Amino acid sequence: MSTHRPTFPDSLPDVAYTLFAVLFWVFVIVFAYTLFLPRRQFGVVFLGAMICLYVLSELRTAVEDGPTYDVALLIFSAVSTVAATVYVTYQFELLITVRSGYAYTHEYAIAAAFVVSVLYLTYREFGVSFLMVVLAAIGYGYLGPYFPGLLAHGGYTTTRLLNMLVLDVRGFYGELNEIVAAWVALFLLLAGQLKAYGAFDLILRLAFRAGTYLRSGVAQSAVVASTIIGSVNGSAAANAAMTGSFTIPLMKKSGLRSETAGGIESVASSGGQLLPPVMGAAAFVMASLLGIQYVDVLVAGLFPAVIFLASVAVAVHYTCILQMDSFEFDVSNHLDEERTTGELLTEGVRFAIPFVTLIYFLGIAQWTITSAALVTCVIMFGTGIGVPLLRNAYTGESGWSALLWQLGGETVDGARYGVTTLAPIAIIVASINGVVDIFVSTGVPGLISLALIDLSGGVMAVAILLAFAVCILLGLGMPTVAAYTIVALLIAPSLTTDFLLPDLAAHYFVFYTAILSGLTPPIAVSVVVAAGVAQSNFWYTCKEALKIAAPLYALPVAFIYNPEIVTGGITVATLVSSLVALGGAITIVHSLNYPILAAKSRGLQYLARAVLLTVGFLAMAYPMGPVRLAFFVAGVAFIAVHVNGAFDAIPGRSSLSR
Repeated sequence: MSTHRPTFPDSLPDVAYTLFAVLFWVFVIVFAYTLFLPRRQFGVVFLGAMICLYVLSELRTAVEDGPTYDVALLIFSAVSTVAATVYVTYQFELLITVRSGYAYTHEYAIAAAFVVSVLYLTYREFGVSFLMVVLAAIGYGYLGPYFPGLLAHGGYTTTRLLNMLVLDVRGFYGELNEIVAAWVALFLLLAGQLKAYGAFDLILRLAFRAGTYLRSGVAQSAVVASTIIGSVNGSAAANAAMTGSFTIPLMKKSGLRSETAGGIESVASSGGQLLPPVMGAAAFVMASLLGIQYVDVLVAGLFPAVIFLASVAVAVHYTCILQMDSFEFDVSNHLDEERTTGELLTEGVRFAIPFVTLIYFLGIAQWTITSAALVTCVIMFGTGIGVPLLRNAYTGESGWSALLWQLGGETVDGARYGVTTLAPIAIIVASINGVVDIFVSTGVPGLISLALIDLSGGVMAVAILLAFAVCILLGLGMPTVAAYTIVALLIAPSLTTDFLLPDLAAHYFVFYTAILSGLTPPIAVSVVVAAGVAQSNFWYTCKEALKIAAPLYALPVAFIYNPEIVTGGITVATLVSSLVALGGAITIVHSLNYPILAAKSRGLQYLARAVLLTVGFLAMAYPMGPVRLAFFVAGVAFIAVHVNGAFDAIPGRSSLSR
């Protein structure tokens, strides 16, 4: 049985939140099974419930510690959300058919109050920088005639904006909100149950077991745990805080510097967003935007994820063996209780069955995402509760009532955790949906396309560099699904239309580059969080993170010039191209993290690193196969000779390859 101990509500707000969370998941499950509402109408109720649950979760803390205005604004947000949700749901058919585009005065008042609520909650959860993005989009829609040149447009009145954002059941309630409601929500329920039943604890145990067999195993364990958990978490920054609170102190105790521990955690948390099958929930949005099967998105993401994770493993190994002294790793020192191999295997079966179910129904049976997620959640409930009960019956242990009570508590905890993770995502996606609708209706994607063509002079390499920078800026450290969505709708069309890039290649390019905002200064939200946990200098932590994650900056370019990595399916061409890219990624890692050349001159060492870095980048991204292969061979040959000590400059370090 898991070491998770359920937490039972001990106050009226907690009881209300728990009850509301459970009822919310019942509503979601019933909808997934019966589809008793149109999906857009379900999205209206979903967003309203999410905001109310968010307010309930935050209200207790606000009452105890927050300023009075925060409490008042939270209550206002809840009241206005309930009013908007009830009204729009009740008048749904009328609003989207008979009266689309105009409304009554009282309807505009309800819509205005709801817009203010969404803006405040966006600010409260994600800070002033993202609030400025939403306000800038609204301002651009309102002040269109006053912008210069191509940016100018006719402008929208206040009532037109309120219709667009709320009353036409678009904007905040638009397609992205529907995707989160119908697809992503069930996966967050699944993530909540996995955590509550002890899957994350099992991942940590298995990772730490592996850490006993490798000198860099402590840090590698942190990478594995943070990456897997981050894949379903949906936010690199949140994951850095959650898993980093455990892994960073452990890495520091094992001999790593604070900056290095924080850098490794921030990279692992960001890398988790790239890991199929969930990809921080962005995989489902990508499938919807491209109009392709979800399994095609999953397959496209496999090889890039392997390239990135393998290169990170090598970088972490290099880093650890240079910093760690002899360190004996004992799992029992870091977990509350030890488990036998048999107990670990039983726990593995408990979580493997739902995972295999998900892969089967999505990849083989080709069920819809909603149906596959629903069946997987039901199976998770069955194995999460059933396996401990069967094990208890098999061993003949007593205490059935206590066990049932604990399993019931864990199930409720999973419901609470799922809602707590999902609510901020729903709020930010609603805001993004409003921004995107305004930008699309005013023709901003077309303007960006023209700007890229104009600034690049039609040269694709220049356009790619510009798009790269814009995607990082637009990422803003947002949750993964929100960051991907905004760049997918604003930047990707330019790449596919103007430069005829394959859709998957363009979308994976913007997806990976948007994730980079969490690691790239001065934004670097993941690094900010990890540095705070590690109590390290932000800039030095950024440096360590960038040295480890350097191949991630080359991978998006590789998608552009070698699209078979993500568009070819599982073919020989894809395997070969991915293998060459992997060799280039490891060459980049080697150039930045391994002691380089027996050169007395520091300048010569820097030159050697730069040359090797260039070789690795070209092996990953150069468009001509034979040339890429030549760079790949050169990089791998250098590494092989170097690791064997022929160029080793540091006395006593010839065994760095251990």
